[in-house]
Amino acid sequence: MRILLVGEYSRLHNSLKEGLQVLGHEVLLISTGDFFKKYPSDILLARKYDSGIPAKIKVGIYKLLGVDITSRSIKNQFLKHQEQLKGFDVVQLINESPFAIQPQEEKAIIYFLSNHNKKLFLLSCGADYVSVSHAMSDTHPYSVLSGYKDGMFAKERFVSMTKYLTAPFKDLHDFIYDRISGVIASDMDYHLPLLDHPKYVGLIANPVNLSRLTIPEIKVTEPIVIFMGINRGNYHTKGIQYFEEALEIIKKKYGEHVKIDIVENLPYTEYIQRYNKAHILLDQVLAYDQGYNALEAMAKGKVVFTGAETEFEKHYALVAPVAINALPDTRYLVNELSTLIENPNLIIEIGERAKAFVAAIHDHVVVARSYVTVWNSSEKKTVEV
Repeated sequence: MRILLVGEYSRLHNSLKEGLQVLGHEVLLISTGDFFKKYPSDILLARKYDSGIPAKIKVGIYKLLGVDITSRSIKNQFLKHQEQLKGFDVVQLINESPFAIQPQEEKAIIYFLSNHNKKLFLLSCGADYVSVSHAMSDTHPYSVLSGYKDGMFAKERFVSMTKYLTAPFKDLHDFIYDRISGVIASDMDYHLPLLDHPKYVGLIANPVNLSRLTIPEIKVTEPIVIFMGINRGNYHTKGIQYFEEALEIIKKKYGEHVKIDIVENLPYTEYIQRYNKAHILLDQVLAYDQGYNALEAMAKGKVVFTGAETEFEKHYALVAPVAINALPDTRYLVNELSTLIENPNLIIEIGERAKAFVAAIHDHVVVARSYVTVWNSSEKKTVEV
């Protein structure tokens, strides 16, 4: 098959592409590199006017004319490649807003892709209308919008998520769902909101290319290294404040027996280098399953504090933990960290189970094969043009 992957989050589409290529498919990836993470792409569209004086000019133009010049620039760059973006058997969008631009510009791009290719699929692996609507409800005890609902953070800080509930993004959501053959969830955080949706075709685990990872032997010697990477853009939706509070207590409690390494907004390659020596990685609190960064760390035998809720354990029929389920409770996090620090054999045991779990469930070739099965079994969706 010829497959076009549109957009990138946390290297998901890069890993999927590599798995599909092993299976003999022709794959093209077009994206903006996922902001500061700078993931590679076959066609890389440059985000312009997002910082410095150009950003101020952009704001002025938007106020005067209602035109977002970053969005317009990305759409124009996309259209320069339009002949390369036709005739694919499958097009998959990483998100309802795959280029993170204004809805009207996304619609123009998706309209083109829908009309010039056979099947269009959507991934739910980041904020979108369905997942944000679910997070705003009280269906579960906590969500990525807990800080919004309880007033812990200013509501303005959640605009990147709550925008999906506004009229223009709801219109984009409806526009896409009218054209897709199906929507796929990448983990439990997106599976749960989509249950019983007529367009939902199932959960397919995040792909991890284990062949490109250096997986060291797990050795635990003091100091125990605890690593945390912070992305200020989503700090308030990940529950990072609970980790910070717990680490302050751990510092005082264990002193030189632990080493705490905290980094912010690093490109992907630098981020990986920094956490390679860690024994424990603090990923996120307000989640029910693991994202890509957590999975890569688990594949390397790290003990990861992340989403590993009951729904996740039941889905994969786990009988022993492969990660630490991080809860929005500082005392609980301190207790879990303390147990690992005082019982380093547990770090080895959980790390080995984590490695085995990722190898069994998330191998990029196995996952790619699942995507192909779903793509082939779903009928092409046609709409009135």
